[in-house]
Amino acid sequence: MSVSTVAADRSVRAPLPVLGRDVTVPLVTGGEVTYAALDYAASAPALQRVWDDVAAYVPYYGSVHRGAGYLSQLSTDLFENARRTVAEFLGCRTGDQVVFTRSTTDSLNLLAAALPDGCEVFVFETEHHASLLPWRGARVTCLDAPRSPRQAVRTLERALAGRDPHRPALVCVTGASNVTGELWPVRELAEAAHAHGARIVLDAAQLAPHHPVSVRDLDVDWVAFSGHKLYAPFGSGVLAGRADWLRAAEPYLAGGGASRTVTRRADGGVDVEWHEGAARHEAGSPNVIGAHAIASACKALTDAGFDTLAAREQRLIRAVREGLADVPEVRFLSLFGDDAPRVGVLSFVVEGWNSSHFAAALSAEYGIGVRDGLFCAHPLVRTLLGGDPQVQGDCGALGAAPGERPLSAIRVSFGVGTPDEHVERFVRAVRELVQDTSTRRG
Repeated sequence: MSVSTVAADRSVRAPLPVLGRDVTVPLVTGGEVTYAALDYAASAPALQRVWDDVAAYVPYYGSVHRGAGYLSQLSTDLFENARRTVAEFLGCRTGDQVVFTRSTTDSLNLLAAALPDGCEVFVFETEHHASLLPWRGARVTCLDAPRSPRQAVRTLERALAGRDPHRPALVCVTGASNVTGELWPVRELAEAAHAHGARIVLDAAQLAPHHPVSVRDLDVDWVAFSGHKLYAPFGSGVLAGRADWLRAAEPYLAGGGASRTVTRRADGGVDVEWHEGAARHEAGSPNVIGAHAIASACKALTDAGFDTLAAREQRLIRAVREGLADVPEVRFLSLFGDDAPRVGVLSFVVEGWNSSHFAAALSAEYGIGVRDGLFCAHPLVRTLLGGDPQVQGDCGALGAAPGERPLSAIRVSFGVGTPDEHVERFVRAVRELVQDTSTRRG
């Protein structure tokens, strides 16, 4: 589908309104333009519906779980209903727990803190740092980047076949890459993990906003995601899944809410009995508004229908790729190939351009916001760009030494609130910037 086709088909307008859709920004060429937010993979704008739900609740804000007053009871009910909504959204099994956290990063650090002694962790080098870095107390095996979904499964099977079967093991894998947008074979990886006695946690930060995620259907043990990528404001996240490791672990945070009873000993010490449910890892006053916002976003996406949302998103992906197909200076990054299924996340490099400078030009001259750098996935981006994933370097093109080819890229990402015009403007801007460079060189 070409950009002109998208422009002609106004039946594919953004289906869910988001905040900030009318914000204007200044241009270096003079005047202002409506801001084109094309960095959804970092933080998606909040849905208008989510904001309205939050605003309706705020006057009734009260402490949860400990208050006898009406507002406290209402807030407690709201908080626990949010937990049930998220469990339904994720297709959780009977006995699974939903723990509210601050983000995907926080969720995976919580799980890392709950690993049993001697646990081995298997993770691909392609992961976001949130999935790559939390496992500091475990023996970690970092697997090479696969070049096909089938190779990913085979690589994992080989690694697991060589592990100590008497040790507990965990596999951590993304559902959709935050760099290439490509979908990973989660169900097949879960099958391989379980066949070798390992458990698996799904990083659904980039998957959940675009596709249904079912713990039951994918047969994963845990799933983690962030509210700020799911069109919900505030610092909120979720870890959902099996309860046993979480129940056996010391509380992630020690404090009120996590404790069932606290008694003073004669020797001056303190004895604590911790909760066994989700509260065990939710010490302190919880982010009730954040949990409510996530639940509201879950309902909004479910009501809109993922099939409808995904179909429109695929048309936008084709519009970007086809609109730039005849621009040889533009090279999209991919692990599994250009035809691999993906969500609305595309990274690319432009021959003759520093990625940071190109992203800055898109902002200053066209009012378009994208991301540049290594996207908190340094080993993956270096691998995709032909660099050494083991070599350290700064996150961003400006870190390169004079005369050195910078190992960084540009990422454009979009979702349910992206107007057609923003995609059209992006394609036009890339073409014009590349053409201007070619003209000056000529």
